[in-house]
Amino acid sequence: MDLSSIKDAFDRVAKKQKLSSSKSQEVVDQVGREIEQALATIHSPHDLSSPVDQKSVLTELKFKINAIGPLQQLEGSNKELNASLSKYQKLLEKVLNPDISKAYRNVDFDTRIINQIIANHFYRQGLFDLGDSIVNEAGEPDATALRSQFLEMHQIIGAMRERNLQPALTWVSANREKLLQIGSNLELKIHRLQFVEVLQNGTRADALIYARTYLAPFASVNKDEFPKLMGCLLYAGRLESSPYSELMSPIHWEMTTEELARQFCTLLGQSYENPLSVAVAAGVEGLPTLLKLANVMAAKKQEWLEMKQLPVPVELGKEFQFHSIFVCPVSRDQASEENPPMLLPCLHVLCKQSIMKLSKNSTRTFKCPYCPAEATVSHCRQLHF
Repeated sequence: MDLSSIKDAFDRVAKKQKLSSSKSQEVVDQVGREIEQALATIHSPHDLSSPVDQKSVLTELKFKINAIGPLQQLEGSNKELNASLSKYQKLLEKVLNPDISKAYRNVDFDTRIINQIIANHFYRQGLFDLGDSIVNEAGEPDATALRSQFLEMHQIIGAMRERNLQPALTWVSANREKLLQIGSNLELKIHRLQFVEVLQNGTRADALIYARTYLAPFASVNKDEFPKLMGCLLYAGRLESSPYSELMSPIHWEMTTEELARQFCTLLGQSYENPLSVAVAAGVEGLPTLLKLANVMAAKKQEWLEMKQLPVPVELGKEFQFHSIFVCPVSRDQASEENPPMLLPCLHVLCKQSIMKLSKNSTRTFKCPYCPAEATVSHCRQLHF
């Protein structure tokens, strides 16, 4: 969805509103000054022999206010603002179609799986009371399978945010082999955080003992990191004024906490990104295309409901691309094992079924739909993603 037009329209309305407010305040101030001046004249001390003619003062005030024309100025300013607001509302109704039910199709979902997804969505976010409520109301006790694991993850993360690394150290130690299998150096990063804490809050001797006990095993595989940590021993208690002060940056705690959450989810066989959030975000991204398609096919409602495959591609951002796919530019079909992508000699790519149709089932030379080059089926090579 292109939101630039909405933003531009909003900026215009905001500018009109500021101008209208400024103009209104200017008119009010101008009228106020004239009234104050008239009151000052009326209340000013004068000789009893020549009293102030209040009637003439009020007549002059009325003349000045009429000259200012406050009602006309305020009405003109508000009229321009209302016109801009009306145009903005029409643009919102046009671009942001509020009736998204047009793009809805009845799909048979497994209710049990949906309940598990929703419950795990809350467990993953640390909202365990909400997750438990969903499970109890749905009567799905199996949906709590990951509850204890996510509870452990949030307890570790909560402790790290309070600068308590002991639960994290216990977890990485218990899962050391699994972490090594996926090439993770999370254990070293957590020990590094603890080493810096000991160095700042303890003695040099305490830090040295910690280094020999917990950091030494990593010395052979982290040759660049280990000498730097040993250099920190020279600045025990004053690391903030040393060449290694960046080790005290809170960013190391934030990044290590995030990495632990990622590795925790990986060992659980779960994605780090919340699946339900990703699905909703992808749906929002593709909704405009689906609404346009639904409007075009409004006269063919039955065909739209029975369609097994969309006739147009739904373009999503790279953040939603989790595996490589190929959609034939001719047939609009997604490539499969039975209908693989084929590379033509001209370097254009079509699906096999499209090539077979163009070549009349491989019996003759055919022309590439995108350039003047000709080819035969035997000249095409299958691509593997």
